[in-house]
Amino acid sequence: MGFLESINTTLTDNFGEFGPLLAVGILGMFLMLLTIPILMNKKEDPLDRMRKTNAARNAAMGAETKLRQSQGTDKLDKYANFLEPQDEEEYSAIRLKLLQAGYPSKTAVRTYHFMQFILGIGMLAAGTAYALTLGATDDQTTKSMMLSILVPGIIGYLAPKYWVTKRRQKREEEIINGFPDALDLMLVCVEAGQSLDQSIIRVATEIRSGFPDLADEFSIVSQEMKAGKDRISVLRDMSERVGVPDVASFVTVLIQSASFGTSVADALRVFSAEMRDKRVMRAEEKANKLPTKMTLATMMLTLPPLLIILIGPSVYGMSTMLAGANF
Repeated sequence: MGFLESINTTLTDNFGEFGPLLAVGILGMFLMLLTIPILMNKKEDPLDRMRKTNAARNAAMGAETKLRQSQGTDKLDKYANFLEPQDEEEYSAIRLKLLQAGYPSKTAVRTYHFMQFILGIGMLAAGTAYALTLGATDDQTTKSMMLSILVPGIIGYLAPKYWVTKRRQKREEEIINGFPDALDLMLVCVEAGQSLDQSIIRVATEIRSGFPDLADEFSIVSQEMKAGKDRISVLRDMSERVGVPDVASFVTVLIQSASFGTSVADALRVFSAEMRDKRVMRAEEKANKLPTKMTLATMMLTLPPLLIILIGPSVYGMSTMLAGANF
């Protein structure tokens, strides 16, 4: 009991009245970190063992057969129940967000949550180490210690979400900028006698150097059409993956053109002209916003030097005269 009382006294003297509670919390956190791998390390399912046995038995059947039969090759598969949301709507929302950010892999959701988990725990541990070593000064309070521990953990947890959001915005901007040029090229291909499928393949090849994300989307569309998927479903999937209103309008125009039997070239000609006008209007809008944004900076950077130049000599002269009169 005397040993425990001495520890309690030491913690209270160093970290305040909440020192013992903070020590118990940190100890509990490390115990949780130690027990998480044990809980996640579940027994191997017999079906998975059979799949691995069959894959090893048929390893000599060729690369194509092995690729078709191999399953569960991702290292995070056994943690899928822990890393992936069990709610279907939540999973679909995160999956769509990652698709729009340019991460089409099937394991993107679990990788996203894995990075959130690792960065959150890692930054929390780093904040704890900082609070107990470099930040452990006489002026440190319980509030500042808790902030030093929790703030890095929150930043680490939210960092993947911020990255995906910025990547999504950048990808949408690139697609918006390159879409009018892609439509013009597609119109030229269709008017030259190519079909819509062939023009999509040609557009994906030609614009890859300038707009790789848009070229990837057109490549996915062409591959799905080659695989026999319905064109309307393919175009709607593209609109959902991209998440750009201009692409959604383009898909609607193509679907209506196919439904009513109108000319695809005429529809593309009208829509491409509209997209060019929208691009010019966006550029004019940014140009018109520029003077308003520069007003505050101009006032802060121009007005004070101007006042110093105009009024400074007079102020200096008056101060000199007053100093001479007082002398």
